[in-house]
Amino acid sequence: MCRSIKTLRPPLLDHEATEDDVRAAALQYVRKISGFRAPAAHNREVFERAVDEVAEATRKLLEGIEVRGAGARK
Repeated sequence: MCRSIKTLRPPLLDHEATEDDVRAAALQYVRKISGFRAPAAHNREVFERAVDEVAEATRKLLEGIEVRGAGARK
C-alpha cells in the first residue's frame, strides 16, 4: 500500500474529497505501480492517461459508496 494515499471517504475524511484530493491519490497510485516518479517523454502520454483513468474510477467509487452509522454522511 502506498502510504501517501489517504482515505478519501467520509467520515474518515472531514470534508468531501476534492478534485485535487482525487487527482493526488491517482497520481501516487500510478507512480507506485509504475515505479516512475516522473515518466520519460516517451511514457508521458500513457502515464497521464493512467492517472486520468484511476482518478475517474476513484470518483465513481466515492460517488457510489454508501456510508452508514452515527455521524456518517454520504
